[in-house]
Amino acid sequence: MAQNPVVWALGIAAIASLSAVGYGGRLADWVGMGEAPSAASMTASPATARANEPPAAPFRPAEPPTLTVAADYRGHYVVHPSIDNFRVQMLVDTGASLVALTAKDAIALGIRPSPGDYKMTLSTANGTVKGARVTLREIRLGSILVRNVEAVVLPEGALSMSLLGTSFLAKLRGYEVQTGRMILRG
Repeated sequence: MAQNPVVWALGIAAIASLSAVGYGGRLADWVGMGEAPSAASMTASPATARANEPPAAPFRPAEPPTLTVAADYRGHYVVHPSIDNFRVQMLVDTGASLVALTAKDAIALGIRPSPGDYKMTLSTANGTVKGARVTLREIRLGSILVRNVEAVVLPEGALSMSLLGTSFLAKLRGYEVQTGRMILRG
């Protein structure tokens, strides 16, 4: 009998069903639903159903959006935010004062600074470079949305990947790094 897979599967299904019936109330309490709904309350008339409903829970403001990013094999946090509805690959850089865009990413976003716009002198790991200051309308990273972000466009060859710097990070509720992952709180 135990060797017949159909009988064995039916036995497991019966045990699961009985467990669900017997422990349904406890499960509802564990997940914060109070009493498990009974068949009577599900088929009751609207007037009866309202009388049997528990009082409404007090209003709690929504939790701010949170995003967890895992470090890559080099320990870097690479993200793909949407800037003004265009996806860009960026390196999260807590040491960068501003969001920095490569010339290629800026062109894809429709940002084309003139040569005279490159007035801002920036110190980088590779020396100093001139950049063009811009303001990005919005950066969306997962469910986190930040508007009016100060940024800089760097000339061709000055940067291999765009950087998500502190001008974005400072507008968040916070961020932290823990054991190979970065947690961003919108």
